Amino acid sequence: MTAIKHALQRDIFTPNDERLLSIVNVCKAGKKKKNCFLCATVTTERPVQVKVVKVKKSDKGDFYKRQMAWELRDLTEVDAKDSSKENPEFDLHFEKVYKWVASSTAEKNSFISCIWKLNQRYLRKKVEFVNVSPQLLEESVPSGESQSVAGGDEDALDDYQELNAREEQDISGMMDVCEYAISNAEAFAEKLSRELQVLDGANIQSIMASEKQVNILMQLLDEALSEVDTIEGKLSSYEEMLQSVKEQMDHISQSNLLIQISNTNNGKLLDEIQFLVNYMDLSKGHVRALQEGDLSSPKGIEACINASEALLQCMNVALRPGHEKLMAVKQQQQLFSELRDTFARRLTNHLNNVFVHQGHDQSSSLTQHTAELLLPKHSPLHRELLRYAKLMEWLKTTQREKYEGLSRTYVDYMSRLYEREIKDFFEIAKIKMAGTTKEGKGKFATLPRKESTLKQETESLHGSSGKLTGSTSSLNKLAVQGSNSRRSQSSSLLDMGNMSASDLDVADRTKFDKIFEQVLSELEPLCLAEQDFISKFFKLQQSPPPLQVAPQGEGEELDGGQPSRMAPHGEHRHSMSSEKDLVRLMMNKIFQSIETELHSLIALGDKIDSFHSLYMLVKMSHHVWTAENVDPASYLSTTLGNVLVTVKRNFDKCISVQIRLVVLVRSVQIRLVVLVQSVQIRQMEEVKISKKSKVGILPFVTGFEEFAELAETIFRSAERRGDLDKAYVKLIRAVFMNVEKVANESQKTPRDVVMMENFHHIFSTLSRLKISCLEAERKEAKHKYTDHLGSYVINSLGQPLEKLNHFFEGVEARVAQGVREEEVSYQLAFNKQELRKVIKEYPGKEVKKGLDNLYRKVDKHLCEEESLLQVVWHSMQDEFIRQYKHFEGLIGRCYPGSGITMDFTIRDMLEYFSSIAQSH
Repeated sequence: MTAIKHALQRDIFTPNDERLLSIVNVCKAGKKKKNCFLCATVTTERPVQVKVVKVKKSDKGDFYKRQMAWELRDLTEVDAKDSSKENPEFDLHFEKVYKWVASSTAEKNSFISCIWKLNQRYLRKKVEFVNVSPQLLEESVPSGESQSVAGGDEDALDDYQELNAREEQDISGMMDVCEYAISNAEAFAEKLSRELQVLDGANIQSIMASEKQVNILMQLLDEALSEVDTIEGKLSSYEEMLQSVKEQMDHISQSNLLIQISNTNNGKLLDEIQFLVNYMDLSKGHVRALQEGDLSSPKGIEACINASEALLQCMNVALRPGHEKLMAVKQQQQLFSELRDTFARRLTNHLNNVFVHQGHDQSSSLTQHTAELLLPKHSPLHRELLRYAKLMEWLKTTQREKYEGLSRTYVDYMSRLYEREIKDFFEIAKIKMAGTTKEGKGKFATLPRKESTLKQETESLHGSSGKLTGSTSSLNKLAVQGSNSRRSQSSSLLDMGNMSASDLDVADRTKFDKIFEQVLSELEPLCLAEQDFISKFFKLQQSPPPLQVAPQGEGEELDGGQPSRMAPHGEHRHSMSSEKDLVRLMMNKIFQSIETELHSLIALGDKIDSFHSLYMLVKMSHHVWTAENVDPASYLSTTLGNVLVTVKRNFDKCISVQIRLVVLVRSVQIRLVVLVQSVQIRQMEEVKISKKSKVGILPFVTGFEEFAELAETIFRSAERRGDLDKAYVKLIRAVFMNVEKVANESQKTPRDVVMMENFHHIFSTLSRLKISCLEAERKEAKHKYTDHLGSYVINSLGQPLEKLNHFFEGVEARVAQGVREEEVSYQLAFNKQELRKVIKEYPGKEVKKGLDNLYRKVDKHLCEEESLLQVVWHSMQDEFIRQYKHFEGLIGRCYPGSGITMDFTIRDMLEYFSSIAQSH
């Protein structure tokens, strides 16, 4: 290797002004062994360039030639493969990865070590050395370019160091003096030896002459040692002195530590005292306000509110551990308790006096409202009392018993006041109502019975029901008769209005309507204002925001005969909190006479004229809806709802004939629906499919579509359609069952096609009509359509590549039995030759021909009404591509490196499918 190194230096690198530092004999990994050399070189000129050169022996002779070179600065990573075991392989990462195998591990390690040293000396860039033994990299290169590369390369670098100018001058002078040195080297060497002996003798004499100076130097050293002993003695004395100082400093440090601990404790104690002073100190002004504050003036009330809040804050302060044991804290808490009890007693007495005084004042002013139908306003009382709202909240928090006692007192006095006012108010309303019908008093109108009209309508409806012969024509007649019956119903109601209007004066009814509206309009703000005041004054939680619910229809009732929104206290029975229940209880006690007086007023109006129930129903329904929008749980909403029940019952008596007529109409409609339903189901069961032609969309499927469209047209404006919904569910179940039955019996058309087309048609119909009761059936139809579409596509696509399918099914079976995928190719029945034979049977032309035949077959199976051909063809294309990718994956895993591929690509398949679809 040394001879090769010198030969490469002489023939290749010296002409290029480069020095060869390391060499390794390598060949490329994984290929035929063609040996070459990797050389690490540096240039002799500055700036120094470091390169890795690939040198290869020429094919024509024994000389070497330079094949490729890389700059060392382009090197990013050196991978030695294994740092613990001997492995001649290594990788160099330049612009790409070069894999090499060295002739020996020692050469590889020497070359990698040289690369590392050159990088450290000349480049110092971050080159990753992976899987390299730390021993090769543990020597660090000293800084400065005067240091050379370690190891054997150091000698190589020293051999080529340049002479400086002085060395060149000395050698030239010596050559000039001894010109014969070149011709007679022995004489030159002998002369140099003689001169060296002369110099040695002179040196010895010089040393002997300097003995006296040596003695003087020794004497000086002895004196210096004595001085050192003196200095050491002084240092020892200083050290003893400093030891005493050290002990004093330690004592001072310990004293400072104790002072610091004392200061810390004093600071913490000060923080605790400041906390107690800041949070448990009540000012003298607050104490004076709580003990003597004026509860009748605004300024006094404001001072009492501030003082009560400060007192509550002091009483609720969260004490730290140990505070409750302090005597000062106990005394302060005792003071707070006494102030709380004193102020609570003063506040309770004052408010009791206010309630009594205000009640008497309001009672005395009632006489001025007797002339008009107006209720006294209590807003001045509310404004007066709301000034104490914050104090009531404080009392509720601190003295619950006194708070509840005040609530009972307020309810007691206000209930007496409101009872007198409401009683007088309703007496005036009754007098005004009685005055509207002086002439007609005692002549109670009765609702006329139009027996002939009812009989005619009934006969016409029954006669039409007997003529039902087919689903479509019968439903058309039903639509016409339904509209006629509704027109007859409206005309009957108009006739009744005309007859009653002839008996009584319409102006009196209008006046009654205004009086009833006035009564409700006066009660509504009174109750809402009182409930709002109770919630604010007694600090009770308000009801939740009203739900936006449309008002209930006037004719709709629950099974118990009461309106669905008028169940007393039922809607919020389980969700109302105790405070909301308290508001409702207080309102019930205060206004306990309103509901009784309203029932009495309604009975009087209905006694005067039964048609008044119409007016009362409209007005009462409107006020109930308004009250529910304001607060569904309010007392007014609940009370008016209860009264509305009575009004609706009176109204029901007036329109009993119309209710019977509606019942008759609905019974005829139900009979028609049941009859059409039975005809439809019978037609489904009698359907017979031709064995020679394809099935397509079944007749009863289109029949159900026509029935649903017509039924939706007729029942669009109907309020109740429960019977129709039941018929829908029964019909669609029969349709589903009979579609599956026909599909199972079909011989010409595949079962999946019959199911797919008919359920697609059903899904489209239900999606278009948006029948809410059939939403589950719509989803089921879509699911069946999707499932049978996929089943039909998979079953049809098994035919074009049948042998290939069978072959790979066998491959998957072997893998499932435990054979490794890469060993499948060693099975006799599934080796590479067998795979090539199977693939050879399916060239692109044959596949296209098979797909064309498949398209024709699918076209024969499908009907034109649903237009599903392109949908099915697109699904087949996706499934075929999925199978193709599956086959390719199996070939890649089970036959790696075989180079076996299909005769056609995915792009070819897409072109086959597109061209076939366009050609047809």
